[in-house]
Amino acid sequence: MGPVTLPEPPQVVALVPMRHHSERIPGKNYRPLAGRPLYAYILETLLAVPEVTLVVVDTDSPVIMEGVARAFPQVRLLERPPHLRDGHIPMNEVLWHDVHQVEARVYLQTHSTNPLLRPETVSRAIRTFWQVFPEYDSLFSVTRWQTRLWDAQGRPLNHDPEVLLRTQDLPPVYEENSCLYIFEREVFLKRRNRLGFRPYLFEIPALEAVDIDEPADWRIAECLLSTADGRRPRADR
Repeated sequence: MGPVTLPEPPQVVALVPMRHHSERIPGKNYRPLAGRPLYAYILETLLAVPEVTLVVVDTDSPVIMEGVARAFPQVRLLERPPHLRDGHIPMNEVLWHDVHQVEARVYLQTHSTNPLLRPETVSRAIRTFWQVFPEYDSLFSVTRWQTRLWDAQGRPLNHDPEVLLRTQDLPPVYEENSCLYIFEREVFLKRRNRLGFRPYLFEIPALEAVDIDEPADWRIAECLLSTADGRRPRADR
């Protein structure tokens, strides 16, 4: 499949990379979560965001390609080339390929492993990016932590043990939670990195930022999806 040239480059193209194989949770990206394939949650989220013009799934999985084509025909599928299928390939190399296949001014990258991410949050992130651009040339989502952190040598990272401030009074630190990355095409081509020269930290709630990496994460996400606090699964199409 060759490069796609659109008549007018869309404002925001959403890129969702999904590998067929997963080491810690076999078949994770297409495994049923609360009765539906994991990838269905993020695709429904992105398709509900008015600022997203096109959703693109990059995958080497025939299972995902078949399932997405059937349930989400408006999503564009890119078959990942063999040289990018190894699990050790950096994500920036996969994105480099995708950016050259589908043209846009701005890209938003997320993962199928963020099933609790809400359309309203994605929309707010895109609006925030335009508000801070060009002072900030990219954006990535973070989770705020106010807790006492130590390094491997037992040295405090963000607090003074002699003072022992309340945790709510500690200066916050931020975890890159892998839920959202927004970057401009030209900056990405110059830096070859989804994080530009000056990225903006976009905070999202911790429960919404649950990322499925380990089996315990899967159970947490399944529990949250079944409660009133989480986004309930929709009926199958």
